[in-house]
Amino acid sequence: MAKKDPYAALRIKEFNIFLLVRFVLVFGWSMQFIVIEWQVYSITKDPLSLGIIGLMEIIPAFTMALFAGHIVDQKEKRNLLATCIAAFSLISLGLFLLTWDEVVGDWTTKAILYSIYGLVFFGGFLRSFFGPTIFSLVALIVPKKIYPNAATWNSSTWQMAGVLGPAFGGLSIGWIGVHWSLCIIFGLVLLSLIILLQIKKKPVLNPKIGEPVIQSLKEGVRFVFKTKAILGAMTLDMVAVLFGGAIALLPVFAQDILKVGSEGFGVLRAAPAVGAFITMLITAYIPISKNAGMKLLAAIFGFGVCIIVFGLSSIFWVSLLALFFSGMTDGVSMVIRQTILQIKTPDNMRGRVSSVNSMFVGSSNELGAFESGITAKYMGTVTAVVFGGTMTLITVITTGLVSPSFRKLDLTKDIEAHEKAD
Repeated sequence: MAKKDPYAALRIKEFNIFLLVRFVLVFGWSMQFIVIEWQVYSITKDPLSLGIIGLMEIIPAFTMALFAGHIVDQKEKRNLLATCIAAFSLISLGLFLLTWDEVVGDWTTKAILYSIYGLVFFGGFLRSFFGPTIFSLVALIVPKKIYPNAATWNSSTWQMAGVLGPAFGGLSIGWIGVHWSLCIIFGLVLLSLIILLQIKKKPVLNPKIGEPVIQSLKEGVRFVFKTKAILGAMTLDMVAVLFGGAIALLPVFAQDILKVGSEGFGVLRAAPAVGAFITMLITAYIPISKNAGMKLLAAIFGFGVCIIVFGLSSIFWVSLLALFFSGMTDGVSMVIRQTILQIKTPDNMRGRVSSVNSMFVGSSNELGAFESGITAKYMGTVTAVVFGGTMTLITVITTGLVSPSFRKLDLTKDIEAHEKAD
């Protein structure tokens, strides 16, 4: 296998199956998220309700994260992921039923809304297991020397699904309505489960099976906080995502500011993923491990600028371009972060480290949605987005000034060491 082969990871059969599973699952999940966002805002006409969706997901995802990481490190990964997908299919089925007039025809709007929030809450519980399980499984499929290449294709697949899922979701709302859109999502989740079973079970590499939970969790947290590259990447991205995410308010922009309807909403929602996907394809050919720290800082700074432009724009094509370029900068950031995590994390701690990452980064998406809903309600939608972008810029500048070691972070030697080890 060539050292600089941009398709190195794709030459592994099980990795291709894994990518297909992830594509179908993320396509369905991202499609479901915007369909529910649209439905909830249509019911309430209150931007705070969009923030509550994020809050309902973050509470269980955050509180369960460390425990989920411990479980992932103790269990076989393929079957654990299958269990999570099966449980997620029940959520999709529940949302489908909640939009069926024959089932909820006599329900009040409040009852339907609270039931949706309840299913989102259950989804947050599952999410705490999804991230660590997927992160651990991919490391068991590909050899260490091609982790950066695998991270690029893995992130690219996630972004491609993030492009097509929201776009199709927005279009399907207009074509067949919310109810039947959710039926399609239920079918996609079941399909991902069937495909996953084509991957063989993997060995459990943790030598401390049966280790007490508290001791296991302490070890995972201690490792993250003493590994400056991992901690720096997590912290920087957490704050940037927390304050710089405008995605949660897109239904407001689409319906009330840009006035582009559900089709325009789908296009706007997909634009960041399109930009990120293009960037990730480029990084498969042009590695970005050299001077990774400065590149990560520059990428997140560019992301903040794009968010500010989007918030100030009242012209559809300007807003679309701003979101597209925000995705391109986020694509660089994502590949660097995933490479840092894969390279710096030992096999027996992948579940716990990924769980800490989900507490820092993954949960900040939902907390950011809640923050956006609150600030939009009390500051106005445009002001809220501009404020978030400005906070992102301040975070990047502060990090660059106070952490010279992070500015100098270079992953080239780590990658070369893994290549020699393999």
